[in-house]
Amino acid sequence: MITLEQMEEMFASIRENTDWDLAQPLVWGYFFTDKSDEKLASVIPLLEAQGYRFVDLFIPQLDEGVEEYLVLHVEKEEIHTPQSLFERNQQFYDFVSEQQLLSYDGMDVGPLGE
Repeated sequence: MITLEQMEEMFASIRENTDWDLAQPLVWGYFFTDKSDEKLASVIPLLEAQGYRFVDLFIPQLDEGVEEYLVLHVEKEEIHTPQSLFERNQQFYDFVSEQQLLSYDGMDVGPLGE
């Protein structure tokens, strides 16, 4: 589970290492995993109904001996604070449990238009 302290460190790093305005919308990507592409595909409409855009469904590059799984990537343009992103992550952990997916694998962020 991603902690609030980790969110605060992430936001501090963004402030120090980029010129992104955290008070403006950024593109937040969210990642879910499962061994079944059907299960992941079945949650795409649920996420789209909440305003997320489907980006990709793919098999990540894995180390030898690691059992294959798939990753669902969705994104949304949003403004977050460490607290709001922490709460969003908690919602996604609950979503994964409700949908019986393997995991919520975290998020990434980038500026609009990239």
